[in-house]
Amino acid sequence: MSPVDAVGATVGPVDVTTAPRYGGDTTFARLPRLQDVPDADVLVWGVPFDSGVSYRPGARFGPNHIRQGSRLLRPYNPGNGAYPFDRNQVADAGDLGVNPYDIWDAVDTIQSAATDLTATGRTLLTLGGDHTIALPLLRVQHSMHGPLAVVHFDAHLDTWEAPCGVPYTHGNPFRRAFEDGLVDTAHSIHIGLRGPLYAQLDLDESERMGFAAVHFRDFARLPLDGLITRIRDRVGDRPVYVSIDIDVLDPAYAPGTGTPEAGGLSSRELLEMIRGMADLAIVGMDVVEVSPPYDHAELTAIAAAHVGYELLSVLPARR
Repeated sequence: MSPVDAVGATVGPVDVTTAPRYGGDTTFARLPRLQDVPDADVLVWGVPFDSGVSYRPGARFGPNHIRQGSRLLRPYNPGNGAYPFDRNQVADAGDLGVNPYDIWDAVDTIQSAATDLTATGRTLLTLGGDHTIALPLLRVQHSMHGPLAVVHFDAHLDTWEAPCGVPYTHGNPFRRAFEDGLVDTAHSIHIGLRGPLYAQLDLDESERMGFAAVHFRDFARLPLDGLITRIRDRVGDRPVYVSIDIDVLDPAYAPGTGTPEAGGLSSRELLEMIRGMADLAIVGMDVVEVSPPYDHAELTAIAAAHVGYELLSVLPARR
């Protein structure tokens, strides 16, 4: 679909027949920038922040790496028969400038910017950045929708207490969100958990908070349709925030991440699970922890770009 200027029409990606995919501005899926459209229903924006990581850094370079990996995305999604850029006006809002030296200040900056971007009811797809950014994003969504169902794809729980005494890190956004009453844990679920833990207490604490969990071993034993049903039954009709740490994928599919764990999901499994969330009341989304210095042949960037595309494809139409 080519960009059009007619009043009320949706402005879509750059027409590949007039400009090759490897050229031009690097926006997500070669979509128009926010300043180039009258308004937008959905915004893709980047938060290049990784001061909350516990192992390998580099996710601050993730947003533009994902954009680069998105150049091959096309307007029609045969996976669910959707034209995501026809159903909603989607635009790229660029990257937020975030203080890399002060986590407290960064969290406040992200929350303020997200509040401004959603003031007219827009939906945000946020490209990280490390998982710390999920907390201020959840605060903004909670201010509009109340307690949220969270569908959290990750190798890790991210409900730890405070590593090194720091309350805001990529290892505890969902603990802080629970403590702040942002999450309806009776309707929330972790998906893809795996890898060594510090103690059984880690799992016990998450369960005490009320989160359900789908572990890596469940993918080896249960049909994918059954796992999708488990997510849908858990969420019900609650407003949903979908948070996807790219390390939920096996390192074979996403080597470019800060804390890789063997035995993860395949790209196919993750994309199919997102397609299975169509018609849920999704109010916000993020894709985080893409670290380009550890990526090979853009494997992680391409996977993350397709994850973002599938998320956009399951949003309800506003046009």
